[in-house]
Amino acid sequence: MSAEQLRSSTPSDRPRLRAGVVGYGLAGRVFHAPLLAADDAWELAAVVTRDADRAEQARAAHSGVEVVPSARDLDGLGLDLVVVATPNATHADVAADALRAGSAVVVDKPVATTASSARQLVELAESLGRPLTVYQNRRWDGDFLTASRLVSIGVLGDVHTFESRFTPWKTANRAGWKSEATSEQGGGVLFDLGPHLVDQALQLFGPVVDVHAEIARRRPSGAADDDVFLSLRHAGGVRSRLWMSHVDAQPGPRLRVLGTAGAYVVDGLDPQEAQLASGTSPRDPGYGRVPDGRHGLVGVGADARPEPTDPGRYPLFYEQLARALHGDGPLPVDPRDAVAALEVIEAAREAARAS
Repeated sequence: MSAEQLRSSTPSDRPRLRAGVVGYGLAGRVFHAPLLAADDAWELAAVVTRDADRAEQARAAHSGVEVVPSARDLDGLGLDLVVVATPNATHADVAADALRAGSAVVVDKPVATTASSARQLVELAESLGRPLTVYQNRRWDGDFLTASRLVSIGVLGDVHTFESRFTPWKTANRAGWKSEATSEQGGGVLFDLGPHLVDQALQLFGPVVDVHAEIARRRPSGAADDDVFLSLRHAGGVRSRLWMSHVDAQPGPRLRVLGTAGAYVVDGLDPQEAQLASGTSPRDPGYGRVPDGRHGLVGVGADARPEPTDPGRYPLFYEQLARALHGDGPLPVDPRDAVAALEVIEAAREAARAS
């Protein structure tokens, strides 16, 4: 269906948009396929994987899906969208091929391994008139939605410091390409978790004008960094301190947002990744909800009170994307936001080398 036909159709008569997911590792299997399959606006039409076990998993989880061994095999399937969930080093090339083939494209983070490559991809999409967006799903974490709400309504006063951590304890590299990829190939915790943390900081507090970084590889089996600290000074004066690590046996709070009138502090991770990995449907009433007793605190010292965590809402990404492809609003993530995050990551690597 052409873009003009999509825009002219009404919600009741619009056909489902056909999507193909390239790659069926963690990203494709957990973060993309279940959300597409649970949304009535989408048809999960195809999955690309060469791995026989993953192919069987895809067929078992998604009845009727066509599983093919190569992204080239997607040609002729009439797809409206290609989702790129391949190893990081291949993101830009696979996405560029899909754009040239005529599809809208979602790229899992990082959109590319360099800011220059990311800019070139954005410019290609613009020159072709094809929609391109980046899966920055952590914008829809419940704790981040709550922090954003509290900042926007001024409960914390003037915010001066933002602290954010993703520090899962992993004594060994996971199997697959991540065990061998160097930082130049998109490996390491800075490329894995940094795009999320940096994107959240940029969304809350705007452009960064100064970067300090400490980047280390502490596990002997690793090929790239596994322990990173970034300190970012935003143009508006706020300081963001970001930790990402696989060697933190006793991690600090997930978020701390400090202001002149109080703070918001929350422990523990948003539940959506674990729910999707366990097979919980995004349509489940408990999806994205943090149980009582695990909410964050707002206030000062002993007077801080529990603040109910807003429900996490990863499904909004594909809901908004469907509307955008029908001409009813913007893309869920401006791809130039992902370029800006990569520029910060590159500045961090340069700062670490210079220190």
